[in-house]
Amino acid sequence: MYAGLYQYLTRLHLFVEHQNNKIARLEKMVLALQEDVQALKERPPVQIGNIEYKFDQLKVETLEGTLNIGLNPTDLEDIDDFSVDQKTMNVPVPPNQIFKRTIKIETAIQQYLETDLETIYRDAKEKLGIQVEDSYFAFIKEDIKKQLSGRVAAHLKDQHVAGRSEETSKEADDQIIELLKQEIQNGVYLFLKNLPDNMKEGKEE
Repeated sequence: MYAGLYQYLTRLHLFVEHQNNKIARLEKMVLALQEDVQALKERPPVQIGNIEYKFDQLKVETLEGTLNIGLNPTDLEDIDDFSVDQKTMNVPVPPNQIFKRTIKIETAIQQYLETDLETIYRDAKEKLGIQVEDSYFAFIKEDIKKQLSGRVAAHLKDQHVAGRSEETSKEADDQIIELLKQEIQNGVYLFLKNLPDNMKEGKEE
């Protein structure tokens, strides 16, 4: 019992330390973004003076040749095939957009943990036919929170690599949130299923 409590306290300490490091990184990112915005505000606007064209001084003896801008006339025959493959375009995502999406997704999952995790935990125990100490619920909850930032970052990266830039941010974020919810449900079930038998009480044969 004491060994389990010590292990829990150790993990809790590591989690708090991880959260402090994460907050420090986010504060640093926000500070950098504020400095960028301030620099843009202080940048003087580009001003272009008057441009005067004196066509009366232009003398043309002969006019020959063909002026092509963009497409040649012969290219117009294949205009239907002219398209841009968005999947081959590697457009970098602005850091402030990533930051906003990360906060939005993490907030949604944090709320999900507060409202649904206990039900998920109890349903998993019922399906497995086991009883375990209540301290495991708190451990599972903190462990999920500890891994949340990494999982959100991984999903955002996968989405960008897949080239699904045609999706709106809301649709893409909702998709990631649903994937994370499914991961949490599967993770809780597998955690309880793989516990050593001596930690399970009332397991059905």
